[in-house]
Amino acid sequence: MTEVVSTVASVRAAADAARVAGGTVGLVPTMGFLHAGHRSLMHAARSECDLVVVSVFVNPMQFGPNEDLDRYPRDLDGDLGACAAEGVDLVFAPGVREVYPEYPPATVVHVEGLTERLCGASRPGHFDGVTTVVAKLFAIIGPCHAYFGEKDAQQLAVVRRMALDLNLPVEVVGCPIVREPDGLALSSRNAYLTATERAVAPGIARSLRAASAAVDGGERDAAVVIGLVRAALDAIHGLDIDYVECVDADTIRPIERLGGEVLLAVAVRLGQTRLIDNVRFRLAP
Repeated sequence: MTEVVSTVASVRAAADAARVAGGTVGLVPTMGFLHAGHRSLMHAARSECDLVVVSVFVNPMQFGPNEDLDRYPRDLDGDLGACAAEGVDLVFAPGVREVYPEYPPATVVHVEGLTERLCGASRPGHFDGVTTVVAKLFAIIGPCHAYFGEKDAQQLAVVRRMALDLNLPVEVVGCPIVREPDGLALSSRNAYLTATERAVAPGIARSLRAASAAVDGGERDAAVVIGLVRAALDAIHGLDIDYVECVDADTIRPIERLGGEVLLAVAVRLGQTRLIDNVRFRLAP
């Protein structure tokens, strides 16, 4: 049975007790409104860990002043049902004051070099909010495996670097993107799309598939690959491109020739909704 707690002391005690008993702890950090992508993270945690904790917390620090904090979709009852179905042991659903005794906090975690490009350029301060709350969750839960989706590829790279740099006793686990049957990457923000926008949104994934086909065919010029994606996205009515970039998947630095671990990442706006997607290539250096 899934238990719900709202205090740091309660979730910390449960994680400590699991480790004292010789068990491992799996953490799935979320902002709620859970979908099949989140459930895939829970499933991975359940298959590998003795105690599975899902945090449900809409973190105000990672929203800019003109972003969608107030209207971000919330459904705690639905979230609890999804967690129960995946065999989650504990849901940590705190209020803002429980996570941030004083808000805004005086201490902010910043990862230099990985946060200035891609979503960091479009959403100033966003990743400081992400790393600060994730560092707090890691401190609250203690040694654990933490599961993140690869759709938020820059976030995954940033969190991994933070854990490495700060010697945090956490193994950060990346899990594959989960998509709708028509290819659209699952996101809580998909709920914002109108019927017309939802009908054209799969074109984002199709643009990445076209680029993947070119790479599979031997294309290694990043500018050419980016151009293929941009051309496909430009053909979608009502879609505005935020960015299309080829970067090193670990450092988020731009590259000119594809080789090694490559991330081809896109961000677009459909109406009022900002969507991201990506594809990874593992190529010979």
